[in-house]
Amino acid sequence: MALSADPEAALLKRIYAIPIMETLQIKVLSIAEGFCETRLPRKLDYDGVFESFHGGLLMTLADTTACYAILTQAGADAKLTTTDMNIRFLAPCLTDAIARARVIKLGRTLCPVAVDIFDTDENRVAVAQVSYFLMND
Repeated sequence: MALSADPEAALLKRIYAIPIMETLQIKVLSIAEGFCETRLPRKLDYDGVFESFHGGLLMTLADTTACYAILTQAGADAKLTTTDMNIRFLAPCLTDAIARARVIKLGRTLCPVAVDIFDTDENRVAVAQVSYFLMND
């Protein structure tokens, strides 16, 4: 389900105020309730030892996109932090990376999120699961 204009605008304002968005030039492609899709451009400066996208940056992309998926349900002003994450690399990423995050369950305090990362040819290059702690006041 799409977000209404006001919550979406508030969410995008918060997202684009986060410094890493500009530093890595991450773009939000789409957001809906419990879902976010982002794109991280590949730069040779981001390559790892095997001349493909560095795994640590793909992990950063998964973590970032998972956070935004949660914010679509918890609200743009929600306070949250990553508790743990894991990632499985399936193939080298030689293009921009596209992450699609889906909230598995918005719990009272814990929220697990599934993230798939693709190259621009729609080859799945990694799968991740990220858990967040919601810091309720």
